[in-house]
Amino acid sequence: MRSQAIRYLILPGWQGSSDEHWQSHWQRTLPNASRVEQADWENPDRDAWVAALERAIDAERTPAILIAHSLGCVTVAHWAAQSGPDVLSRVRGALLVAPADVQRPGCPEPLKGFAPVPRALLPFPSLLVGSDNDHAASPQRALEMARDWGSEAAILTGAGHINVKSGHHTWEQGFAHLYRLQSRVEEIARKRA
Repeated sequence: MRSQAIRYLILPGWQGSSDEHWQSHWQRTLPNASRVEQADWENPDRDAWVAALERAIDAERTPAILIAHSLGCVTVAHWAAQSGPDVLSRVRGALLVAPADVQRPGCPEPLKGFAPVPRALLPFPSLLVGSDNDHAASPQRALEMARDWGSEAAILTGAGHINVKSGHHTWEQGFAHLYRLQSRVEEIARKRA
């Protein structure tokens, strides 16, 4: 995929992504990448987070690929369930990494306003990457979200929450998932041409 033809929107989860997080590394590495900034990373508000994503996508006509982590994945699902066709059509695909199950027992209080997790199919190709030992979503729950959203799924072994704490700083291996998603996006575009 030609870098001039696409932009990457990075969607961190609760508490944002530190400078050491792979999302920050990818933002520095990928061409045409920017972060969807939230007014409050500590006390996320679903409506505000969805509105920030809508503004970021609507700010340019250039098609986007979303790269979401944790609560950012759930934000994408909420946004897709309520956005209009013009803005939805600007998203070519979404890489959804370590989605947070905001309905799980013991879910942190600040995340509960994002429940229930939308179950509608996403109107663009998506790839969900989870882990078999993620505290934020069991592999079964990650697969259920992938099925609901129509996402291709990959469950990694021993990857934790795929963040700095679990040792994922640059997460170079993650680019393989992004490239797989982009190949799928390009294949769909060729079939429509």
